[in-house]
Amino acid sequence: MSTSIADKRAYITAAEWFAGGQRVPYDPTCHRILTAHDDMSTPHLMVFERVVGVGGAPDAAGRWITMLPGYPDGSYGYAKVNALLEEARDELVPRLYLEYVGQGDSDKPREYPYSTIERADLVEAQWQAHGVRHTFVVTFDYSSLVLLELLARQEERLGRGEPLATRIESVFIANGGLFADAHSHPWQTTPLLKTPLGALSMRRVQRSPILFARIIRSAKMYAPEYGVTDAELQELYDAITRRDGAGFLHLAAGFVDEHKAHAKRWDLARLYYALHDSVSFCIAGSEEDPYEPKQIAAARTRLGAAGLDIRLLPGGHLTTAEHPDLLAALIHERALAWLQP
Repeated sequence: MSTSIADKRAYITAAEWFAGGQRVPYDPTCHRILTAHDDMSTPHLMVFERVVGVGGAPDAAGRWITMLPGYPDGSYGYAKVNALLEEARDELVPRLYLEYVGQGDSDKPREYPYSTIERADLVEAQWQAHGVRHTFVVTFDYSSLVLLELLARQEERLGRGEPLATRIESVFIANGGLFADAHSHPWQTTPLLKTPLGALSMRRVQRSPILFARIIRSAKMYAPEYGVTDAELQELYDAITRRDGAGFLHLAAGFVDEHKAHAKRWDLARLYYALHDSVSFCIAGSEEDPYEPKQIAAARTRLGAAGLDIRLLPGGHLTTAEHPDLLAALIHERALAWLQP
């Protein structure tokens, strides 16, 4: 599943990516995806999803791959990876690409309790709506925290002897937070974004693709040798600012603080030791990632001897854009291992 430099430069536009999915009604109070049988006068939000690989009779076992998005690019960040995974569509089960409230083509209410907890609630609602009973979960960037919360819920339910509506059986975490004491985001990124100055900057970004490109370049999300193009940044701008979405970057920028507040609950080591007999774990980090460079080192120190599968990828933080072939190959490898243990 290798690609040439030219192939890596090829990309799907934001408009094309969102045209391949749909917006569905979600009740955040009851944590349910609404159907045609529900009362649509009930207050609800519209959230984007993209379902790939559903054809003919559904998998009787309810096995799905769940693709959880990164920050700030959302589900659109997986566009290149998805195109490569399509080459192996006959070997894999359906994939569900989720978009959290606030990102991509989902609604972006101003007064909303944006948090890791509400994102996990949405994931469980999507699983219920699609009949997902067994899943391999892929996360990029801040969705690692959503997965850690979902694993904590699974641990609790198993401890109480409750049946699991959806069982997480395998996970692959790329460039995400794993330990609350190992975050090291540069000051001009999420630490600044969560301030009033960050909120003001995002209001300006919503109206200015030039300012957006300048901020993204200064944030060093791409490795210097990748040389991100103006055209790529324009598509990223279109994805992030869709439906007045730049403000979400400020509203959701406190996820590192959330991790610190839930340090014990969302600790990879604790969850690995509690669940590794029933859940297959694999993590990956990028060599030049300025956002979470300490996480992989911490994982090696704390879990390397315990058998955790740890991979290192070349390039900067946005591996999804720089090395989609390597990421897709790892996802494919882990998916086959899950389906054919």
